[in-house]
Amino acid sequence: MTESMQAPTKSILRIEDMWAGYDGEAVLEDIQFEMFAGDYVGIIGPNGGGKTTLIKVILGLLPVMRGSVSVLGQSPVQARDRLGYVPQVSRTDRDFPISVWDVVRMGREKAGFFGVRPLSAQDKQAIERALGQADVLDLAKRSFNELSGGQRQRVLIARALATNPEILVLDEPTANVDGQSTARLYDLLAELNQSLSILLVSHDLMAISTHVKTIACVNRKMVYHNEKVLTQEMMDLGYECPVELLAHGVPHRVLAHHDHDHLSSNTSHKQEDNQDV
Repeated sequence: MTESMQAPTKSILRIEDMWAGYDGEAVLEDIQFEMFAGDYVGIIGPNGGGKTTLIKVILGLLPVMRGSVSVLGQSPVQARDRLGYVPQVSRTDRDFPISVWDVVRMGREKAGFFGVRPLSAQDKQAIERALGQADVLDLAKRSFNELSGGQRQRVLIARALATNPEILVLDEPTANVDGQSTARLYDLLAELNQSLSILLVSHDLMAISTHVKTIACVNRKMVYHNEKVLTQEMMDLGYECPVELLAHGVPHRVLAHHDHDHLSSNTSHKQEDNQDV
């Protein structure tokens, strides 16, 4: 990722006055957000604050209660095939043998009239390209469940890349991954950001402030200033304690105090369903 890249101008994700939740109970309120082509947005916030719900809305898996969401100029449901999703963990049964190739192949399979259609030569090329992009081509014949946490995450990124997405959405990709593998993952994402827009959910404030281009904080409401700054407003909204207590060595350049009237940090902590998307 290069700081000198020209500021993006094409809107690819627009959320206006959006409320969302479950069984009539709002988890997210009055969300305003816009993402641009080439952006790399980091979303932080406490557990139960609505981050997973936001991802579900963007992926078209959860209808909104109020407001509007536009993804690549379409509804989230219509744009779903244009997004690549990388979950925090795989749902694969550890006792069920599946190869790395087959995991990535899932990104190319489409349901046909008589079931899943056979892979074409183009599909196989896309799978190999994705494996190479994620630096796991040499693992193609290995069992997915025998891999390390970092390797598994890169394979899941490859699966998402096999769909040829325009936006890559990642949910806590470094959870249960060691430090060396985490650094390698962020290097990979920086490289991918040269051709893809990225939306990354993470609890890791240090990583967010170091690697992404812009930062948003979600805790029922959202604070977003379209800049690479962890503000006191974000910390108040997301964690209700001073930035200094949370920074733990985050360089001062990424911390700032902003006074904004458009979003209030007085929010209640309504718990969100913690199920994976």
